[in-house]
Amino acid sequence: MIGKRVQQLRKEKGMSLTELAERAGVAKSYISKLERDIQKNPSIEFLEKIAAVLNVTINRLIDSEEPAANDNEFDQEWYEIIKDAMSSGVDKKRFREYLEYNKWIMNRSNDD
Repeated sequence: MIGKRVQQLRKEKGMSLTELAERAGVAKSYISKLERDIQKNPSIEFLEKIAAVLNVTINRLIDSEEPAANDNEFDQEWYEIIKDAMSSGVDKKRFREYLEYNKWIMNRSNDD
């Protein structure tokens, strides 16, 4: 079922197998096997890569009942920002601290 959802979402985005594979940094043959239901248990890491390129949540790939409205929750730019933060060594704790600090600054400026 995951493979069929990947295929459906890929086609909805107008992407070829090759384009999806290149953008996600995974093997085209692996995606093809997944879509043809030959490969049935992709890793979370693989699903994260595919979901990011397709701009959907991992849950959307796994759970057919998740509403499609969640697909637009983040655009590609947000995924890129998150990936940049992660690759630069920012962990979740530091990112949350930054968000809290930013909220504090914004609240202070609103109080003035």
